[in-house]
Amino acid sequence: MNASSLQAFQDQVSELLLRHRSLLDILSKTGQSGASVNRAVSKAITECGCVELHAAKQKYQPDLGLEQAKNTLDSHVQGELCENCREVVMAELGRSLFYMSALSNVLDISLEEVLQRESQKCSTLGLFNMS
Repeated sequence: MNASSLQAFQDQVSELLLRHRSLLDILSKTGQSGASVNRAVSKAITECGCVELHAAKQKYQPDLGLEQAKNTLDSHVQGELCENCREVVMAELGRSLFYMSALSNVLDISLEEVLQRESQKCSTLGLFNMS
């Protein structure tokens, strides 16, 4: 997404947000939308079964190079989201982005600036950016 489309989305959210314009409403909807993303992914695993979760301790070895370590570490996800689950997860991610944009609007923060700063931090800190 380029800067103009990100700003256009933020402007669109500002125009559409009526009921939940209060900061407290937006904060609670932001939390709720994040939980809905988690629930949609969980249902893809537990109800649909299109993806499976096989979690175990990561077998990280400090003496490996960066590329070797990336190939060694696992996401714990097996399979791919089916079309229906992908649509549900995308819808929930979209709702989450909507409320993140609403929060940014109420606090007069540019999402583009947030994105630029985070990208700069990632570039500067690289691997040490992990928190």
